[in-house]
Parts: sequence; C-alpha cells; structure tokens
Amino acid sequence: MLSGARSGRRRLAAFAALTLSVSLLTACGDDSGPPTLTWYINPDNGGQGRLAEQCAASSNGAYQVDVQVLPNDASQQREQLVRRLAAQDSSIDLMSLDPPFVAEFANAGFLRPFDPGDVATFTTGVLKGPLTTAYWKDQLVAAPFWANTQLLWYRKSVVQAAGVDPGAAGFTWDAMIKAAEGQNKVVGVQANRYEGYMVWINALVVSAGGEIVGNVEAGKDATPEIASPAGDEAARIVGGLARSPAAPPAMPNAIEEDARSSFQGSRGAFMVNWPYVYNAAKEDVASGGISQSVVDDIGWARYPRVTADRPSRPPLGGINLAVGNFTKHPDQAVALVKCVTSLPNNIAYMLDAGNPAARGAAYDDPKVREAFPMADIIRTSINDAGPRPITPYYNDVSTSVQLTWHPPGEVEAPATPKETATFMSDVLQGKRLL
Repeated sequence: MLSGARSGRRRLAAFAALTLSVSLLTACGDDSGPPTLTWYINPDNGGQGRLAEQCAASSNGAYQVDVQVLPNDASQQREQLVRRLAAQDSSIDLMSLDPPFVAEFANAGFLRPFDPGDVATFTTGVLKGPLTTAYWKDQLVAAPFWANTQLLWYRKSVVQAAGVDPGAAGFTWDAMIKAAEGQNKVVGVQANRYEGYMVWINALVVSAGGEIVGNVEAGKDATPEIASPAGDEAARIVGGLARSPAAPPAMPNAIEEDARSSFQGSRGAFMVNWPYVYNAAKEDVASGGISQSVVDDIGWARYPRVTADRPSRPPLGGINLAVGNFTKHPDQAVALVKCVTSLPNNIAYMLDAGNPAARGAAYDDPKVREAFPMADIIRTSINDAGPRPITPYYNDVSTSVQLTWHPPGEVEAPATPKETATFMSDVLQGKRLL
C-alpha cells in the first residue's frame, strides 16, 4: 500500500532512517526520574492535553506525558504515524487513532495488544459500535476513548410546513428529500472527495443491509461487495439528491462546515452531521453570526433510513487509544490508557471537548444530559452504528470509493457500484495505482 515510484520509495526510506535516528538519539537521553510518555493526538480544543496533565498528576510520579498534535486531516494523521512506526519509532508510546486505521496498524505489527487481564477494563460498558473497531484477529489492540455518530438535524418550522415527522420509525432519505423539494429547501450532506464522503456512502450501504467489501480477513484478496442491491440503493440516493432541487449549492465540495452553513441558512431544512453542530450553532449566536431563533428551530432525530422496513445504521466515528508496539514504557502507557478511558474521564472529556463518550453510562450523567439534550439518541446511534470496513487495506478501499463516486451528480445505479467493485479489486490486487 505504501509502495509507489522508485523516487517515492527512496524518500520514504530516507524519512524512515531520519526518524529512526532521531528516536535513537532521544532514547540516549537522561533516563533518570519518571519516564515521559509521548502521546500523539488528533487536534481538539485541548481536552486531551488536560486529561494528560490530570492523569500524570494522579499517577503518583509513575510517568509524565508529552502531547504531540497530529494534522487535522485523518489521512495525514495516518501518514505521519505510519512513517514513524515503519521506522520502529520508540517515541510513540500512545496514539489517538481513527478507528478505520486500527486494522491496518495492527496487521503491520505497529500496535501492542492489551494483555488478557486488562481486556475487561477497556471493554466493560463500552457501546457496541466502537467496540467492534478495537479488535484485530480476536485481540484487543485499541481501547475506545470517545465515539461519534451522525444525527439527522432538521428545522422544526420546515418539517411542520411539510407535514412530516423525522422522528417517525419509517422516515427515509426519499421522504426527506421529497419534503425538502416541496418546501424549496436543501439537505446538507458531506460530498467532497474526502473521508467524510466515504462516511456517508458507507452509512447508506450498511443501512440498506449490505457492505462495501467482504472477506476482509483475506487482505488484498478481500471481495468488493458494493455492486449489490444495497450499493444500488446508496447510489440512487446520492445521485438523486445531487441532481435534485434539494441539493445545496456546491454540494460536490461540501464538508461538515459547509453542510452546517447551508442548514443554518434561509434554505436549510435537513442535515446529516455530527453532534458538535448543536453547540457550534449556539456559539454562532453568541458571536452574532445567527439569531437565537435559528437554534430554537433546530430539532434532531436518528439517521434516516434507506428503506422504511430496515433501521438505519448511523455513521461511526471517534478515537481509539493504542499503545505503540515499540514503546520502551509499555506498563506506564497502559496505565495512561486506563486513566484516560475511565468512565469519569469519559464524562469529563465529553463535557470539555464536546466529543461523545464511548462508555454508555456517561450519557446518564446529569451534566452530560444538560449539555446534550439529544444524549439518548447519540448513545443509541453509536451503539447501533455501522463501522466503515475493518480491513488493513482500508485506505485503498476508501480511496477507491471516493474516486469512483465523485462527483456525486454523476453517480448512478447500477453503473457506479459496478465500476467501484472493479476498480477496488484492481487496486487491492496491485493492478492499478490510486
């Protein structure tokens, strides 16, 4: 997966050698006193850094923590970590890992599996959705820290005028798009050619009862399954919305914030997006960007169904914590994971950073329920969520989908899913480069 042109291999080899030499120089430093654990994190509002300080302080001098912030883009986060770990960088004690990359890292030997005696500590009370992403080959290789999901957000005034109930059990994408069209409004989605688009497509496919790729244990011999009735339904919805009057302006370039902007505008009706959007809207009121009446008009429901007779499988996001397999301080790193992922710190981080907890009991906390009035729907959605394909070749799978399904206005069933299946198979077999 990392191979390419010869010049690319030379650059990667040089980078790996440089990274390894830096790690060795660091390892030759002063070993007196408690070890300093390096935790590579995804960007947030500083909440992970504050947890690191608290856990170090409560360790009774067992360790200190140095937090290193990775890029905003998930793919760039993966690239930085892969390059360091490929060089067996011992300075990566702990990492905040996007769930789709867990299988790849574990399969490459980059992650230290947790001891059987610690498994219960990291899994008891964790919601089913994130728990499925923490294993590889029956070993727990990551600990769910926080989870995420998308909800259906709607403008109360619009649904009232349209005479629809987004909270009804059988509410579908078709009903939503039809209601938006009837009111001359738009549906906010993420359809740029990036990971957020893959999130949407995967949610549609699994909600229709299918999967994008099967037999993932076979690695490069995995079987693309997107050319199926479920894949056709997903293509029909994506292409249908893109060609509909309900498509927001510049839909092919839309990411989360673009969807939120459309939704909060005068033509906003519906939006699928992460829970952060609710507090973000309240912050917009405080800054004078929108009026309080917009926030008062926002409602929420579970992710819409593809077919009325099948419950939706909402998207799954979040962060798992994994210990680097080359760390010189595995016991202290595991102790840090135990501290960070504890129920009290799940609650504290959800309140601090606004990211939903992986442990179900966190949603019963009174302060959480006050801050997140949609807490029950978030918890149920995370528990029932459909993870993206769990495969060590996830980057190839995701990129194959993004390339063949973009722009969304050209997506059609069954042509697009068939094209994706062929393209993906060629990529996995090394017959085609991304």
